[in-house]
Amino acid sequence: MNRLQAPAIIIFALAFWPNFTSLDAAETSWMCAAGSAAITPQDPVWMGGYAARKEPSAGSVHDLNAKVLIIRDDQGEQLVIVTLDLLGITKELRIAVEERVVAQGVSPNSLLMNASHTHCGPELRDDRILRYGIDATYAASARTYVQNTAIKIGNLITETLQRLEPANLYYSRARAGFAMNRRLPTEQGFINSPNPQGPIDHDVPVLRVENAQGRLTAVLFGYACHATTLSFQKLCGDYPGFAQQFIEATHDGVTALFLNGCSADQNPYPRRTLELAKQHGQALANGVETALTTKQFRKLHGPLFVEMGHATLDFKVPSIQQINEEANSDNKYTRVHGEELLRQLETQGRIDSSYSDFPIQVAQFGTDLTLVAICGEVVVDYSLRLKQELGQNEHLVWVAGYSNHVFGYLPSLRVLQEGGYEGGGAMRYTTYPGPFEATVEERVIEKIRELHRKIQTKRTTTQ
Repeated sequence: MNRLQAPAIIIFALAFWPNFTSLDAAETSWMCAAGSAAITPQDPVWMGGYAARKEPSAGSVHDLNAKVLIIRDDQGEQLVIVTLDLLGITKELRIAVEERVVAQGVSPNSLLMNASHTHCGPELRDDRILRYGIDATYAASARTYVQNTAIKIGNLITETLQRLEPANLYYSRARAGFAMNRRLPTEQGFINSPNPQGPIDHDVPVLRVENAQGRLTAVLFGYACHATTLSFQKLCGDYPGFAQQFIEATHDGVTALFLNGCSADQNPYPRRTLELAKQHGQALANGVETALTTKQFRKLHGPLFVEMGHATLDFKVPSIQQINEEANSDNKYTRVHGEELLRQLETQGRIDSSYSDFPIQVAQFGTDLTLVAICGEVVVDYSLRLKQELGQNEHLVWVAGYSNHVFGYLPSLRVLQEGGYEGGGAMRYTTYPGPFEATVEERVIEKIRELHRKIQTKRTTTQ
């Protein structure tokens, strides 16, 4: 079986307990706390996710939220996970949050920010608004929103740090089935349409946080699927927002956090109505409930190791003739992209040919679980491959995309060679020149391996 044609199968030995039992504080392995803050814009804003929008937001279905889960081991190493009901994370937002929490002892390396990628949230990229000729007042409101949201996230992290308490962590998983590969091969190339034969990852990984008395306090869960059920003008968290609501309604006092997976080439089906978004949210919440009640789970032990690094990815640079053709295109978005490349030539004397600040994080919980967080809209191939390569000797692997900076699409070599939207077509909506070079997948994987090796070295020296 080709490793890209089915989800990776991880076989692991699990301790069999009759149920989750209360533990004395002396038996806990971690200090944890979670919290939530609403980040819903109060005024109409330009919305992100669909370039063809023609009007601002008109109210909201429910609040968009920033949520925080802080995990600290007995040596003081910590992981601060921030999940956001937003389309993405800009460099400006990431830097602003880092600046606000470094005084609280939060290292940038230990800060993991992840976006649900809801297409019914505010547009954060003021430069994008201006490039497309949208009213400049919405660009100003986007800048203000980013600044205010960074303050809210910083305050939430500070407040949550003050509530750390002894805790235990447990990993389990289930499945949800509404995601489907959206890259359909046709005689005209790959198009955005349901492809039941394409690779998928239906895993629903769940991290369960219990306090010393055995009470559930937080649930971190993931899934690999675009948050594109909806395309209307109301602010909404789409299916991830509803899933979090359903879980929190079922478990009083619990914070539910959604960690987006490698979902760049996965769509929820069917789509386009609010009722379907709720149905998908309930389906995912049902998967989480199944993972919470299964008797097959693993208690996670320390120590915690967190490493962060940056890969350099190269682009194929178009010729001046190709750029001029773009700049004279009848398609608005192709034309704007060509004009941006001409501007780079005029102001810099060259076109940016690489992305040299591509962030990747690896966090490892003892010898039990490795969490990999990758920048950008990551296709599912990365999750399937890393589960096989890192998931050896009963080790668990969880892979998240949309982390720390969402610059655009990150294709695998397969997707790059196939072409289509995720393979390079979506680059016209960015300021980058074109498709990645064929080295893209191996450079990302090698950086992950490098960070993984650093953790193993640290583990050896601390034993």
